[in-house]
Amino acid sequence: MDRMIGIDYGRARVGVAMSDPLGIFASPLETVVSAKIIDYLQKLTSSETVVRFVVGYPMNLNGRPAEAAADVDVFLKQLAKHFPSIPVELEDERFTSVLAHRAMIDGGMKKSDRRKKESVDRISAAIILQSYLDRKKDSK
Repeated sequence: MDRMIGIDYGRARVGVAMSDPLGIFASPLETVVSAKIIDYLQKLTSSETVVRFVVGYPMNLNGRPAEAAADVDVFLKQLAKHFPSIPVELEDERFTSVLAHRAMIDGGMKKSDRRKKESVDRISAAIILQSYLDRKKDSK
């Protein structure tokens, strides 16, 4: 079954999410140390049929790339090198951390768990991927 992977790349940690086989829903999967993300994705792509990576791209409110975009650009080159046959889409990641916090509160997550950045990263990855899936569904 085909899957899409959502990625919220950060200098220290990377949030990872995966779509369901029909490409309708995104679910948080894991938070991985940035230095190990390529290894993690290699294992994931060996066990799942990954048809697309959707990577959150940091933008400023004026629509220009944010300072953190330089780190994402380096990661995008690594993705292209290690996974040349899997297309990559960029998704604006503005406000995903705020939305992730809101989702955790609405979902009843305890305050102590909401403070864990790992939770925010993987939920942000799911929001990035869900945003992409929703946009593609609406354009059909």
